[in-house]
Amino acid sequence: MTRKNQAVVQKVIFGFLIAIVFIWIFFPSVMLFLTSIKTNVDALRYPPVWIFRPVLTNYKEIFGLVPFGNYLANSLFVAAVSTAIALSVGSFAAYGLARFRFKRSKDIAFWILSIRMTPPIAAAIPIFIIMRTLRLLDTRTALVLAYCTFNIPFAVWLLRGFFQEIPKEIEESAMVDGCSPLGAFWYIALPLIAPGIAATGIFTFIFSWNEFLFALILTGTRAQTVPVSLTGFVRETGIMWSHMAAAGVLAMVPMIIFTSLVQKNLVKGLTMGAIK
Repeated sequence: MTRKNQAVVQKVIFGFLIAIVFIWIFFPSVMLFLTSIKTNVDALRYPPVWIFRPVLTNYKEIFGLVPFGNYLANSLFVAAVSTAIALSVGSFAAYGLARFRFKRSKDIAFWILSIRMTPPIAAAIPIFIIMRTLRLLDTRTALVLAYCTFNIPFAVWLLRGFFQEIPKEIEESAMVDGCSPLGAFWYIALPLIAPGIAATGIFTFIFSWNEFLFALILTGTRAQTVPVSLTGFVRETGIMWSHMAAAGVLAMVPMIIFTSLVQKNLVKGLTMGAIK
C-alpha cells in the first residue's frame, strides 16, 4: 500500500471514530428532544418509535402544570449572582495568593482548594441548620450563599494559575510609570486573564445551574430551581416523560446560549499558558 493510500485509510478511520464519538455525545440530547415532541403514548412505546407526529403541547402544558417560569427565573438569578460573586471575590484572592509571598501562603491556597474537594453531602446538614437559624430557608439568598461556598474556592484556585502565568515584570513596569498596585491589578492583570475569567465563569455557572442537592434541601416552593422542579413530573399515576423531557430541553437552552457567547474565550482560557 502506497503512502497516499495509507493516508486516505487513516483519514477514513479517524473520521469514523470522530463520528462514533459525536453520536455517543449527542445521542442523549437528541433523544431528549424527540421525547419532548412526542405524546405520552408514543414516549412510552417499546421499542421506541422513530416516525411519529410531533406535538408542541408539552412545552405549553409544563407552564400550566407547574410555575416553570418562576423556576427558570430562580435558576438564572441564583446562577448569575453566585457566579458574579465567585469571580469578584476569587479574582482578588487569587491575585493576592499569586503575587504576594507571606508565611504559609501555600498552605492557605491548599486549604482553599480542600474546601472545594469536600463532598457537598458532608456540608448539607450544617448549611441547612445555619440557613434555618438565619431564617433563610426557601429563599434565593440561601442558595447563593451555599453555592458561593463551593464556587469561590474553585474560582480562587483556577484564577491563581492564570495570574501566575502573567510575567510579574509587566505589572512592575506599569507601577514604574505611576500605576498603583490596585491599578496594575485592574488595568493590567485582569484584562490579560479575561479568557481565564470566562472559562472560570462558565464552570461556576454550570455548577450553580445544575446543582440539585442544596436546591432540594434549602428550598420549598418559592425558591425552587429547575433541576428540582423536574422531579415534580413524577406523579403517583406515573412519570410524565414527555413533559419532563420538554422541561429538560428548556433547561438546556440558557446554558447553550451562555456557552456560545463566551466560546472563544473559553478555548483561550483552557489553553492559556500552554504555549510560551
